[in-house]
Amino acid sequence: MPSRTFLALAGWTAAAVAATLTGLAAVEIIGDGITGSTDGKALTSEQVERQLDAAKAAPSPALGQGTGPASPSTPPDSRTPTPTATPTPTAASGRKTLSTPGGTAIAVCEGATVRLLSWAPAQGYGVESADPGPDDEHAEVKFEGTAGKVELRVRCVNGIPAGSWKQDD
Repeated sequence: MPSRTFLALAGWTAAAVAATLTGLAAVEIIGDGITGSTDGKALTSEQVERQLDAAKAAPSPALGQGTGPASPSTPPDSRTPTPTATPTPTAASGRKTLSTPGGTAIAVCEGATVRLLSWAPAQGYGVESADPGPDDEHAEVKFEGTAGKVELRVRCVNGIPAGSWKQDD
């Protein structure tokens, strides 16, 4: 009997080692797909911008790529002045990423005309409505979540998107 126990233990150990190595190989392959690189490093903001520009050529309505609301519900529109949103400049001239507690939007100015290129709600929020423009006055997106509503308005100031937002509890 001791030889059977030894064989069972050796077989179990070999199976465990094979399963572990297979799992590690799968994580390596999946990790490359997640980070978008073969060296396992995260993408730089410039690489992300290039990929966003490429994706902009074929927008997807489900992702809120400037084709209207990304949610099935579109409540009535209301417009209210708001505090300033936090802009993140990008490599492209006249384009900014604007962040609020409710979500993020990428806007571009073409002269005095503003347009939202894309928007995405933050965790726990959804898109209530969106008016992406193009418009000479402003474009806006409204996010709604358990923490309340956040309205982001974007306008062009000297050819650069400037955002303001308001949060209602």
